[in-house]
Amino acid sequence: MSSNNVASFNEARRVAIFGGTHGNEMSGVTLVNLWMMNSREEIQRKGVDTKPFITNPKAVEKCSRYVDTDLNRAFTTANLSAPSGKDLPYEVQRAQEINRLFGPKGSSEAYDVIFDLHNTTSNMGCTLILESSKDHFNLQMMNYIKKAIAPDSCPVLLNEDPGLKYATARSVAKHSVGLEVGPQPQGVLRSNIFEAMRIILKHALDFIELFNEGVEFPPCTVDVFKVSERMDYPRDANGNIIAMVHPNLQDCDWEPLTPGDPMFQTFDGKTIPYEGESAVYPTFINEAAYYEKQQAFVTTRRETLAANAIRKV
Repeated sequence: MSSNNVASFNEARRVAIFGGTHGNEMSGVTLVNLWMMNSREEIQRKGVDTKPFITNPKAVEKCSRYVDTDLNRAFTTANLSAPSGKDLPYEVQRAQEINRLFGPKGSSEAYDVIFDLHNTTSNMGCTLILESSKDHFNLQMMNYIKKAIAPDSCPVLLNEDPGLKYATARSVAKHSVGLEVGPQPQGVLRSNIFEAMRIILKHALDFIELFNEGVEFPPCTVDVFKVSERMDYPRDANGNIIAMVHPNLQDCDWEPLTPGDPMFQTFDGKTIPYEGESAVYPTFINEAAYYEKQQAFVTTRRETLAANAIRKV
């Protein structure tokens, strides 16, 4: 609830850290396994029960993104309410189990915060993913993290358009936070990416501890990149890809793409320019996992969100 531009929240006592939602994204898999098999002291905070959890163990075992279907798209109302049974796709069965353990989604019994750890093959750096511009708790947390790691950057990707967002594993919680760190190839563990993810998570948990101890966070603003459109590769009449991401765009996540800039390059060397009406900021550029989803990158537009002051109830 909120009053006089101050939002009040219950203490965040139950926190989960998901790794292996995609089984070949190794930073989250490795960190969560480390905390499950060894000491959890690193992720514990005063008054907070932090649970590390491997969300898709069969995909982790196979080092594949998923077994039957993408778990991070499986938390729809239809899937969660479907009659349970072994005839369901494996990831739908897992979604129902995760919803029982950490939800139910949308209920007062759901976990307070879920961090979902992901890697990308794109040059996105450390990216925080926000699913609602109205979540003042998450906005304040992300502002805290951005300040804590400065001068290093930590873009915030806002994906709340009903036509563009998807039913994520973390959406089970009251406050869902995605962490996307790259570039890192699938099935590979890079030390710099591993450590960057670890540091972001440390600051996020520090924020929760401070909030629970009664620290009131004043109003702030948070710059975000709001998802605008999914861009596919150029294709022929049979659906075959006929062009690649242009060299001038490759690895340029978060940099402006203006009308007329090179966007794709055909196999015979011709340039296909961006023909939008104004500048956009692409990200997830040439993400390996998104070829099957017919997505070359997403465009975003920059916005500044105002976050209310927050305090605990």
